[in-house]
Amino acid sequence: MATLIHTLADHSNDVNYCAFSSSCLATCSLDKTIRVYSLNNFTELPYSPLKGHTYAVHCCCFSPSGHVLASCSTDGTTMVWDTRDGRMLAVLEQPSGSPVRVCRFSPESTYLVSGAADGSVVLWNMQSLKLYRLGSVKDGSLVACAFSPNGNFFVTGSSCGDLTIWDDKMRCLYNEKAHDLGVTCCDISSQLISDGEHGFRYFQMASCGQDNQIKLWLILFADFLGVELKYKCTLTGHSAPVLACAFSYDGQMLVSGSVDKCVIIYETSTGNTLHTLSQHTRYVTTCAFAPCSPLLATGSMDKTVNIWQFDLKQPCAGNTVENESKVAVEDWSEDDVSAWLCAQDLADFVGLFKMNNIDGKELLNLTKESLTNELKIESLGLRSKVLQKIEELRMKMISVSVTIPDEFLCPITRELMKDPVIAADGYSYEKEAMENWISNKRQSSPMTNLPLHSLMLTPNRTLKMAISRWLETQQK
Repeated sequence: MATLIHTLADHSNDVNYCAFSSSCLATCSLDKTIRVYSLNNFTELPYSPLKGHTYAVHCCCFSPSGHVLASCSTDGTTMVWDTRDGRMLAVLEQPSGSPVRVCRFSPESTYLVSGAADGSVVLWNMQSLKLYRLGSVKDGSLVACAFSPNGNFFVTGSSCGDLTIWDDKMRCLYNEKAHDLGVTCCDISSQLISDGEHGFRYFQMASCGQDNQIKLWLILFADFLGVELKYKCTLTGHSAPVLACAFSYDGQMLVSGSVDKCVIIYETSTGNTLHTLSQHTRYVTTCAFAPCSPLLATGSMDKTVNIWQFDLKQPCAGNTVENESKVAVEDWSEDDVSAWLCAQDLADFVGLFKMNNIDGKELLNLTKESLTNELKIESLGLRSKVLQKIEELRMKMISVSVTIPDEFLCPITRELMKDPVIAADGYSYEKEAMENWISNKRQSSPMTNLPLHSLMLTPNRTLKMAISRWLETQQK
């Protein structure tokens, strides 16, 4: 059962788009602003609303890490914002100056796509914040875009009804007339579909349009076969143009919003209608599932965003601790790995890891080389974050499975030390823990409670080497 739990009514004009990160919800509007809310209690963040666009904001999207937000507008620009403090990082001007209708980050944050009313498509390099590739569709405005979970290709939809598949070098690979009266939105599921007969695995895509229809497609992308787009089925239920569609993160559900003021949630595998929500009083323009919590956001021309809660059949951050305690990491299923990714603020990698069948054993064997060459994670920062979290998981496994020598444990945290330092009281502590102790204006020893005559911390290299040698013996 879907339950309406909150309504946001801060925009002064039509809501055009909403997007989730693992911790925030962003909304944008005809009122020229972008608003950002915390998922903890749906309060607006201190720096919100974001102002900078001079005309209506049509679309917004988070980078995979959630640290960057992009927005695009009728003013012909795509703006890039830091979600930690609301700073504007860049203003990317569409070369033609045409109104920008849609923007999307690639799964590894290497690129940002912006599509405009004149049909132009720009691939921006997110490291240099410079134009990388430029293309265009034959006819109509570019109004929709979706990346494959592995980042090898993306799909655009146009107002003339075409779906176009591009590779990451902006080469047009395939074009299909999908909706006679124009495409309005498209999305690609992170869940792959297997073809038992031929052994292929397909990406599943949904598109919707002015023809009142939602169509499901299967995309095969293989070096030796090129690209193949297969029509699967049409989902019915709306009585007017469908303006938005989005898959849940596990691919089991698809949500759509329409001019008929209704939101419909479908079961992807069967096409059956699970819920019909009709609380909006004007056209529903946007809908989005949260990455790892049972939340759905829907936005409308009635100037509101509704937040819905329901039973989402996917692994969430909340059950990760239970899984870790009951099941050895080596025995984790792919779903257990997905739950762990969500808990580590890495929810955007769920689709990529599932596509590569990463279970617990595979997870522990991941290296810098396999992340780069096999999983194609190009961003050094994201690779480093994944490897750091895996190393923390290995350390936790050791702490659970064996008795750690007491002298290797930080007296404050009672966890294995990574960067031990000696304080003025003569005891060794984890550097970060002791710095936090001091920063909280505690100038006494955590061990003796006597005043510290100095706040200087000296690296304990001998202890660090001893811990390192001990770890090596445990991992053999």
